[in-house]
This record gives sequence, structure tokens and C-alpha cells, in this order.
Amino acid sequence: MRFAVDIPNFGRWGDPREVADLAAEVEAAGWDGLTIWDHILVWDGAEVVDPWIALAAAAAATERIKLMTAVTPIPRRTPWKLAREVTSLDHLSGGRFVLGVGIGWPTDPEFTRFGGPTDLRTRADMLDEGLAIVEGLWTGEPFAFDGEHYQLETSQFLPRPLQEPRVPIWVAGMWPNKRPFRRAARYEGVMPIFVDDAGDFIAPTPQLIADVAGYVGRHRTSDGPYDITVAGMGHGKATMDVAAFAAAGATWWLEQWHPDDLDHDTWLDRVRNGPLP
Repeated sequence: MRFAVDIPNFGRWGDPREVADLAAEVEAAGWDGLTIWDHILVWDGAEVVDPWIALAAAAAATERIKLMTAVTPIPRRTPWKLAREVTSLDHLSGGRFVLGVGIGWPTDPEFTRFGGPTDLRTRADMLDEGLAIVEGLWTGEPFAFDGEHYQLETSQFLPRPLQEPRVPIWVAGMWPNKRPFRRAARYEGVMPIFVDDAGDFIAPTPQLIADVAGYVGRHRTSDGPYDITVAGMGHGKATMDVAAFAAAGATWWLEQWHPDDLDHDTWLDRVRNGPLP
């Protein structure tokens, strides 16, 4: 199990300098990674930082830790611009970037406010097309695409990302919806979020992680390394059994801060003491 600190890109961390300072502290404390959310408008008046600028600052402030988005909603981004951003960040970080992707949540206001697609199936199709474009442009070879949602005349993007065969892609999905997890099986990792029958978020359990691991495993076509994340508060008041999640198949723990559990300063003090045992 490896350990990352997971932060939103708004509020206290709505400033790239704050993110860079935290990244340096996270690395010094022995953590393995830093993940940052990818939102553009959480609510009116929220202080929000562009995650790519924040991650660039974090890359410049660190040497070892992995840097990740959790997650980037491709349906509200331009795939060719995203391909450039990821490649640039991969070079800046020396090959330490992981791209987390999804269809985007919440729909309102982050799609409705800007005239974006609100239908979830449409966004899922856009995610698949967007991933195909990003992968094609990363090859460094002439590439064209003619899809339902995106069209791209033959173009060649250089340089290629540093990482081989590509920048790792981790796909987010809300379990027990199955399509996102069949998609995730085609890539290098999965970032599950759990909901109940009413669609409300629920806390992960080792059994849920085992269910995800089993389902993705049955749909994988490669036997290469594969990552499964679990997000929670090992440093919170209601701590979670990290060892049990590892035994269930999780490979990364994402240490989250929740305002209802701990204040910033208490949580940060615990983060500064290093990852969980």
C-alpha cells in the first residue's frame, strides 16, 4: 500500500502557493503522493485554483512524490489541450504524473452553468472519445479522430510524455455502476466512489474494494501492474482499517480531509507526522 494526501482545489488550497507548500511538506513527511481535485466552480464565491497550475507549482517544489488529479472530467475539457497539459506536467515533474479521469460531478453548476452536457451517458461517451484522442496524441505520431462528439484533423503532438508506454490513467466511477469499471479495466488504475441504492455517497469498506477488484480483474486484458485507490481518513477521529483495505486489493490510500471530522490545522499536524503505519 502506498499513501497519498488528497486535497480539494478550493478553499484553503485555492492558492497554488499553498498547494506547493503542502506538497513539499507531504514529501518531507514520507508520503508517496499528492492528489488534487479538478473543479472549476464549486459554488458562487468559492476560491478555486486551476489544478494544472497548482500541480505545476507542486512539481517544482518536490522531487519524489507522485502527483495526480482526482479527478479530471474530460467532458468539460478539450482533449487536445488536456493532452498538452499532461505532457507538459509529466516533463516538469520528471515523469511523476498520474491522470485521474471521470465524467464529472456535480452536474450543477459545473456543467449547467456553462452550457455543458448534462446527460450522464453523453458524458460517458465523451470521456471514451476524449481518452482515445489523448492516447493518440501522446504517441507523437500523426493522429486524426472522427467521433460523434470530437473531430480532429491529422495532427502530430511533440514531445511525447516521458513515461512509457504512456502516462498512467486511473478511471473514477461510482460503484455499483458497472460501465466505468469496465472502462477502468482498460487502463492502469481505478478510483472507486461508492453510492447506495438512493445514490447517496457511502464510506468504502474492504468488502466493497474486494468487489471492485474482482470485477475489474475479470475484465482486464493485461496482466501488468494495476492500482486501486481507497479514500478515507486514517488520521481522522473515526479511523479506518488500512491493512484490511490492502488485503482486499487496494494499492493506494488517499488521505482526505473532511470539514465535519477535523479542522484544517489538526488534520495538517497529523499529515506532517507522515503516512499511516
